[in-house]
Amino acid sequence: MASVASPVIFKEFCPLYYLLNAIPTKIQKGFRSIVVYLTALDTNGDYIAVGSSIGMLYLYCRHLNQMKKYNFEGKCESITFVKLLSCFDDLVAVGTASGRVAVFQLVSSLPGRNKQLRRFDVAGIHKSSITALAWSPNGMKLFSGDDKGKIVYSALDLDQGICNSSLVLEEPSSIVQLDYSQKVLLVSTLQRTILFYTEEKSVKQVGTQPRK
Repeated sequence: MASVASPVIFKEFCPLYYLLNAIPTKIQKGFRSIVVYLTALDTNGDYIAVGSSIGMLYLYCRHLNQMKKYNFEGKCESITFVKLLSCFDDLVAVGTASGRVAVFQLVSSLPGRNKQLRRFDVAGIHKSSITALAWSPNGMKLFSGDDKGKIVYSALDLDQGICNSSLVLEEPSSIVQLDYSQKVLLVSTLQRTILFYTEEKSVKQVGTQPRK
């Protein structure tokens, strides 16, 4: 018996004006007018996260049609990478041009979920622009990479409000992609791609020739 082909769904792609209109194009800082550039993007079924050049994270809830804003205290610097995760709690990791990394544990209206916004900081290890972030599926591990080749592992205990971070790998060129699954971290740099086995702390290169 021939299988029945699934129906084709046509979709129209258009600018998300409802999202873009909620983000200012300029801000006033003293006597200066500063143009706001959108610098990072990530999406899932619940949220659209947009990073900006003024250090503000714009988080749009797709179910409630609401925009919320989150920022770093202190220096107003460009956000270079954002990464969402939906597990028991909704989490978003944010990296900046100077190497700051923060995790926001979002508030949920669902029973038994987080009722207070909390922030965790990955302090003092990265010294340059964050170029990649990767979550473990349960939200207990976050890996961050920068443009100097450093990869940092952060262990999060959301119940205790603790974030412990350590340098686990250092490559000679910029990190361009991270992905984590089953105790293996995929790392792509400007020069090569490797598999980092987090339990054994061993490295296996994918392919033999360096990238040109």
